[in-house]
Amino acid sequence: MAAADWGALFDWDGVVIDSSSHHEESWERLALEVGRVLPPDHFLKGFGRKNEVIIPKLLGWTHDPAEIRRLSLRKEALYREVVAERGLTALAGVRTWLERLRDAGVPCAIGSSTHRANIDLSLGLIGLAEFFTAIVTAEDVSTGKPDPEVFLTAAARISRPPECCVVFEDAHVGIAAARAGGMRVVAVATTHPASELTAADLAVLRLDELQPATLAAWFAE
Repeated sequence: MAAADWGALFDWDGVVIDSSSHHEESWERLALEVGRVLPPDHFLKGFGRKNEVIIPKLLGWTHDPAEIRRLSLRKEALYREVVAERGLTALAGVRTWLERLRDAGVPCAIGSSTHRANIDLSLGLIGLAEFFTAIVTAEDVSTGKPDPEVFLTAAARISRPPECCVVFEDAHVGIAAARAGGMRVVAVATTHPASELTAADLAVLRLDELQPATLAAWFAE
């Protein structure tokens, strides 16, 4: 099987796995634990962003770097506790789409604002590790989305130029990051309705609506 000349870069939460309720619960547990208040709209506004942005800028809890780091790590530990309690599944259509990409010789990487331990845990539960050549997480970048660093790093790790990559995203900041990196974007309407994802090249409800040849045609133009 010959390798395709384009690559696929996947956001994680809301694209590969259905984890929104797990993350929301972990923020609620953290707030209760540290005696803080969460704004009513905090979760949707923070979706796709690094904790290092959410905690000082969206929540306004602290601007002390050491305390931000402590709270961030604790939040992710609580997330993993929630996952262990509830379990986790891949979104419908994800495995089929990854199998199609594999069969077409398209290398795949993960580019996510979440922490590596979260992805390792999730991959073990859903059994999709074999499909990803590279994983880039919050620990690998200095600037989170909408900066394109996470996707540029992921593209480099699968040896594809940014202009030959398709990013699969559900969050506005992730779509903006892909655009800033010069990449094509397929939006998955899990976090936002398709009508709000007009900044993407294409919006789908499920990834198995797609065929590799359709996206390959973007790079033959």
